[in-house]
Amino acid sequence: MKNKNFLIFISVVALLLLIPLIAMQFTNEVNWNIVDFIVAGILLIGTALACNFALQKVKNTKLKVAICVAILALLFLIWAELAVGIF
Repeated sequence: MKNKNFLIFISVVALLLLIPLIAMQFTNEVNWNIVDFIVAGILLIGTALACNFALQKVKNTKLKVAICVAILALLFLIWAELAVGIF
């Protein structure tokens, strides 16, 4: 079961990373290099694994939601900082 979840995570991350890859073919506004793709992949996989870990270990449903929302908020903050340097 864990291998199936990991394959699903990898597939979703790959599909999400295809968005900027395809956009780069049509516009000069998106200009990623290999390091950008690696960092984005690590962030997305780490987020998915952290949420999955929380969902497996925490029993309280409200706490599960709160932890996953906090993890996603952290992802968005890191992503925004890396993208435009908000902080």
